[in-house]
Amino acid sequence: MCLGAGLYFSFRTRFMQVRGFVEMLRLTVRGQSSEAGVSSFQALAVSMAGRIGIGNIAGVATAIAFGGPGAVFWMWVMGFLGAATSYVECTLAQLYKSKDAEGRYRGGPAYYIEKAMGLKWYAMAFALATIAAAGFLMPGVQANAIADSIANVCQGSALCGSLDGQWLGLPERDALKLGIGVTVALLLAVIIFGGIRRIAHFAEVVVPFMALGYILMAVTVMVLNAERVPEMFRIIFSSAFGAHAAFGAMLGLAVEWGVKRGIYANEAGQGTGPHAAAAAEVSHPAKQGYVQAFAIYFDTMMVCTSSAFLMLATGMYNVQGPDGQALYSGVVGVEAGPAYAQAAVESILPGWGAGFIALALFFFAFTTIMAYYYMAETNLTYVNGNRRRPLTVLLLRLGILGMVIFGAYRNATLAWALGDIGVGLMAWLNIIAILILHKPALLALRDYERQKKLGLDPVFDPDAVGIRNADFWRERRDSRPAPAAGPATPVVALPQGDGA
Repeated sequence: MCLGAGLYFSFRTRFMQVRGFVEMLRLTVRGQSSEAGVSSFQALAVSMAGRIGIGNIAGVATAIAFGGPGAVFWMWVMGFLGAATSYVECTLAQLYKSKDAEGRYRGGPAYYIEKAMGLKWYAMAFALATIAAAGFLMPGVQANAIADSIANVCQGSALCGSLDGQWLGLPERDALKLGIGVTVALLLAVIIFGGIRRIAHFAEVVVPFMALGYILMAVTVMVLNAERVPEMFRIIFSSAFGAHAAFGAMLGLAVEWGVKRGIYANEAGQGTGPHAAAAAEVSHPAKQGYVQAFAIYFDTMMVCTSSAFLMLATGMYNVQGPDGQALYSGVVGVEAGPAYAQAAVESILPGWGAGFIALALFFFAFTTIMAYYYMAETNLTYVNGNRRRPLTVLLLRLGILGMVIFGAYRNATLAWALGDIGVGLMAWLNIIAILILHKPALLALRDYERQKKLGLDPVFDPDAVGIRNADFWRERRDSRPAPAAGPATPVVALPQGDGA
């Protein structure tokens, strides 16, 4: 569904992710915030906070372990096609956004399903699914990865010892992970109790810093292993199409795991990105569609690719065949997850690698949990009639903090299973909706491109392009002051006579 929708939207938008790449870059750094909404860059940072998480490290490792190196190629395909999907869903979120009782922008799949489809029950189903997924099912994956990566660093160190004793009646490693979960929950509480503005300000500072630092480390590892880079690309492309001798039988698994972990990493079509996109202050809905399409590129082509290159260029990965037999073992005795990336950097920078990946993963996962909370709160606001009821918000906050502690303590298998259920719930409901509703997003794209050709800074009028129920934009148009009248043109008396 994700691949098919991405391919369909790519053709319907005439591959806007290629034609509009320069415009994406330009719009990403433009825009101003307002009392009601955040700037385009802040909205991008919040959505990137949700996209860049455990899937970008542990998800890539899992895809390689069970799908072979060829899974990386299919993650790239998912990212390229997913950029068009992200444009559609995020433009729809802007088209049908509204203001809540406190005057802040709210929007997302629940809002555009109700306004564009007229199906209140379907919108409510998505809202409830998102509250369950983003508030309770998916945060545990992120918290578990934080706890595991820190425990890996701590294992055998002077600080933690061998982690084979008992503490508080629990195995020492489990007790450590529980303590990490409590610490992460306390830090998260400081952010989420400050609302969307504190989330946006935190994200716009931390997300670019953490992503660029991680990419720089991957580039450093590739330079130090330059002689292995050509072989790495050869393995990726040959195994992606079943041509590699060792991984030839894994073609189906390469596609499955590449797409499965690709959608978990970049979230195109899942319905998460539209929530942050709707909060942006823009003059035309397509502007945020362009920005969020770029978010998919950055997430998949830069951050996920960095993880893949870290592991493949150093050989620090394992591949398990369809029958469960090990086809390649580069890190013996290590389960698929953050430990692959930690072993990769450790092989280049002994004593530093595991700690660096643990720190990067902490910021990746922490900001993702933060973004999950915002998505859950937005849908809770929708369920409450676009009003913010303090008691239900408090229960949501306590619930997500509890799931962070639970997810950090429990094993990774259970955490990933819950996370996959959450992703599936949202993706199925959202992809079906945007396949039905995508026409207004296409009309907005054509209107934006038409105004750009005229040399204008596009301003949106829904009636001019035939889009109904875009109430926010109609009210904004009607509230704009009329153009000020210019000075009267002087009347010049012409001399009378022949030819006058």
